[in-house]
Amino acid sequence: MRSFLPRSILVLITWGCCTCTDADWPQFLGENRDGTSTEAGLLDAFPESGPKVVWRVPGGVGMSAVTVADNLAITTFNEAGKQVLVAFDAVNGERVWQTSLASEYKNGQGDGPRATATVADGVVYAFTGDGILSAVKLKTGQLIWRTDALQVCEATESEYGMSSSPLVAGDSVIVHVGGRDTAVAAFDSATGQLKWSSGNGPAGYSSPTLINVAGKRQIVSVTGVEALGLDPNTGAVLWTYPFKTPYACNTANPVAVNDDVFISAGENHGCVLIDVQQTGGKFEAEEHWASVDTKSVMRNEWQTSILVDGHLYGFDNVGAAGPTTHLTCLNATTGEPVWRKTRFGKGNLVLADGKLWITTMGGELVLVKVTPEGYRELGRAQLFGKTRQSLSIANGLGYIRDDREVVCINLRAG
Repeated sequence: MRSFLPRSILVLITWGCCTCTDADWPQFLGENRDGTSTEAGLLDAFPESGPKVVWRVPGGVGMSAVTVADNLAITTFNEAGKQVLVAFDAVNGERVWQTSLASEYKNGQGDGPRATATVADGVVYAFTGDGILSAVKLKTGQLIWRTDALQVCEATESEYGMSSSPLVAGDSVIVHVGGRDTAVAAFDSATGQLKWSSGNGPAGYSSPTLINVAGKRQIVSVTGVEALGLDPNTGAVLWTYPFKTPYACNTANPVAVNDDVFISAGENHGCVLIDVQQTGGKFEAEEHWASVDTKSVMRNEWQTSILVDGHLYGFDNVGAAGPTTHLTCLNATTGEPVWRKTRFGKGNLVLADGKLWITTMGGELVLVKVTPEGYRELGRAQLFGKTRQSLSIANGLGYIRDDREVVCINLRAG
């Protein structure tokens, strides 16, 4: 671990950094990065014609989900030879501002930026497919600073592009960069200067998450080769757990389960519940349960599983990026399968109002009751094009984008 500030001036981080309302969706996978919304009063079933589309507007190619804050819907995509950060009016879809971040990004596995923007304290932080980290003003889109994270950390671009959605913790912006002692790096939120870096190996395609583990608030990152628990102030490594997958394809985010950590990966790798214990200020990580290789019960290819009342709901992707995907419910404590909807198909999911809101790669929005008693579908409608993104839920509306459009859907009941 490398620190770039004298220890004497390292300060204790204050965690309540986002000034967004409770109804916003200010970062990747929502307010707590767990794919969960606190909204209620949403649809319990779809009308025959499907839920109403409030607006749809032209967008561009990219893999960033939609961030919603302060009545703006924000995403990134390729447009006119650039990677652009664009803010739409969340109510009517009008383009409010746009900011060029870097030249357009092209990759054999899909063009456009990958990471989802983060909003905190009136600033939007975005990470491009080629590793440019930027901060812009939320109200106007004015650029505050731009940092080439790969150049600063002397790292190499990931094979499938940089896809770490920035995590804001206090006065730090944390992303996965990759490299020697720079797998995870923190940049000053006001200046973009490197503060500390930690860990070794490829960046992977997951994003850092701030969760409670073994009684301590810490950054948990799944890089291309391992899971790491890091001190948010200094980047000091608290614990590690090896988790090497083919092509460094660790993409799903870690999930907090009763002070422990659930991780999962596709490419037939599998999943583990990591039991982290603290004794005398030292942390140790070992398996609570593990289900790996071709017979695994859960292989999240890029989709982060959702924890609800002691059960994990997620996508089990069979084979090396194969076409067979099962929607699955597990007992989070034991790893035992509870139910499985076989051959559901590839998609993504979030939780709101006791229901899973699933976006499929085929462009459908699927509503599923959350219950360990079995699969119960409540609605299905074709509303958008091919996408890997999850639905962002804010103020009774759902936001999704494909490679052509950004779409806003009314999720309210009544």
